[in-house]
Amino acid sequence: MGVILTPANDDVTSNVSWSCTWFGHFRRALATAEGFDLDSMVGFGGDRSWDTVETSLASLLDHPDDSGDLTAAECAQVLPRLSEIVSSWRTRPSEHWQAYAERGQDLIEVLQVCVRQDVSLIFC
Repeated sequence: MGVILTPANDDVTSNVSWSCTWFGHFRRALATAEGFDLDSMVGFGGDRSWDTVETSLASLLDHPDDSGDLTAAECAQVLPRLSEIVSSWRTRPSEHWQAYAERGQDLIEVLQVCVRQDVSLIFC
């Protein structure tokens, strides 16, 4: 079972497909970059409320892996900070961070399609 993030359009080439495990690690790395532990949050095993966290990535981080969507406006809100974090990962020398940067860039490109075409990002 995996996670597919795809624009709500007819273009089947604009999507990312990851294992649930990898997507979980990716989101944990994003949360760490934002200064909090994802596992402490409601929905991830913890009891910390999402309204105690200030991040433009909240709609991406606090989302089921395999259902629902982000609106084009939410995609636009996520893009700048996601781009900053991915850019910072590129400067790290390890293959681990390079893999996060490459896959993060794939997600950025899909989010850009959603914003450009004014369509939602579907989680399936």
